[in-house]
Amino acid sequence: MDEMTFQEKMNQILDRIRDLPAAERTTTEPNDATAVRRAQVQQSVGELQEALDYLRLSVKYLVFDLEATRRENAYLRRMLEASAREHEKRQRGDDERPESRDQWE
Repeated sequence: MDEMTFQEKMNQILDRIRDLPAAERTTTEPNDATAVRRAQVQQSVGELQEALDYLRLSVKYLVFDLEATRRENAYLRRMLEASAREHEKRQRGDDERPESRDQWE
């Protein structure tokens, strides 16, 4: 039930209460304590909505950060692998050079 529907229903109920005879009306009329509690509930619901909105935004930022970290991690792994391959090529190249020099000399 959305807020608008709730307000309409509440107004209908209050109108019916006002139409009751005075003797019956006093036991059913909302009193100050009820109004205070209703205001507190509405305030709590508003604060809860704000907290949920903040939580949603925080989760979106965390997901974005996680995806960026994964991309960076994958990029760095590729760089490390390329560096390792380059290092292996240099080591193999260094090992082969003295033998090839001996052959020519």
